[in-house]
Amino acid sequence: MDRRLRNRILLFLLAAGISAYVLVLLSGRQPVAKLSATVPTRENIVSSVSSNGKVEPVSPYVIRAQLDTFVQQVYALEGEQVKRGQLLVELNVKDATAGLAQARARLLKARDDFRAASSGGRADEAAKVTGDLGKAIAERDRLQRSHNALERLIAQQAATKDELAANEVELAKAQAEVSRLTAAKQEFDRSVQLSSGVSSLQIQQAQSEVAALEAKVRDGRITSPIDGTLYSFPVRQGDFVKAGDLLAEMADLHKVRVRAFVDEPEIGALAPNQPVRITWDALPNRSWPGQTEIVPKQVVPRGTRSVGELLCSVNNDKLELLPNVNVSVRINSKERDNVLIVPRGTVASENGKHYVFVVKSGVGKKMLEKREIQIGISDANHYEVVSGLDIKDLIALPGDIELRDGMSVKIVNTESSYIQGHQDAQ
Repeated sequence: MDRRLRNRILLFLLAAGISAYVLVLLSGRQPVAKLSATVPTRENIVSSVSSNGKVEPVSPYVIRAQLDTFVQQVYALEGEQVKRGQLLVELNVKDATAGLAQARARLLKARDDFRAASSGGRADEAAKVTGDLGKAIAERDRLQRSHNALERLIAQQAATKDELAANEVELAKAQAEVSRLTAAKQEFDRSVQLSSGVSSLQIQQAQSEVAALEAKVRDGRITSPIDGTLYSFPVRQGDFVKAGDLLAEMADLHKVRVRAFVDEPEIGALAPNQPVRITWDALPNRSWPGQTEIVPKQVVPRGTRSVGELLCSVNNDKLELLPNVNVSVRINSKERDNVLIVPRGTVASENGKHYVFVVKSGVGKKMLEKREIQIGISDANHYEVVSGLDIKDLIALPGDIELRDGMSVKIVNTESSYIQGHQDAQ
């Protein structure tokens, strides 16, 4: 082979090897990830619990029908402010009124019978029984005296035995009449005593009946028990209501209670007297302050959630919040002033520990350092950093690229001047 040709081949092979080596090196280089970054700041932070709830009156008054009847007249409107004693509705109580008159008549008769029995029976009946017995006794005693006189006269032969026998027959009849009338008097006395007990029972029964009917008649006039808002008034004139049906609900709505349904993991942050803020979609530009009162003592199912029911007192001076409406509740559980905070998105957790990726400057490049931190309270957007970070640290923001310890990065941030100043300070 020609020497010149051989040298050319060797040079070509050497160039090919060098090119292959360079390509291998280039293929093994990792691309530099482009990230945004931020720095910790010092601010005030409030840890809050947000949930939904329902407005309730603090001391509601519920009025229900006490009898089956028709609504005769309605004197108020739902939502009206009413005064104590104000007439709200009248029910038809004609039957109860008629029954009350009859029950009162029965009560009067029972009392009359009781008085008569207590005084020994009705005067005319008692006088007849006593008088008849007295006459019979007097007749018997007269015949007995005649019998004794005839016996003395017979001994003196001044009377005959036939006269004595005739007297004895009349005396026997008189004694029999006394016995009969004595038994009748005893029976009368027993019946009077029994009548006294029966009359006493009849009085009690009549009194109970009168009281029940009087209550029904009174219940026909429904009046307000308090000064307050008539927030539920479902009856209309001519409606038929049954005993137990709802007629009205009212309460003083200047102070209301919100029953907040707090998810189980957030119950531990609750305590009495924490500030509360209530909002209602129907009045989006309004909010109502309040405070927590009774923290949950148990967890109950509510749909697909496990919740504790937190009771909050709320000021409702303008009477805008209505009972049973659904509201949003925010409870400020803890506050910290002038503490170091970072965005929630920069903090990751692993095995119960929290960490961030800090951007460190190396020789000609920047790398990520996975650093463990201790966090405090949090709000919807930030964590309080208790330890592990300094206000000068630059923290990587998560994006589409998975962050790793030791990763080479290039910081591309919208706040370029701010980040540049931070980098120059380092």
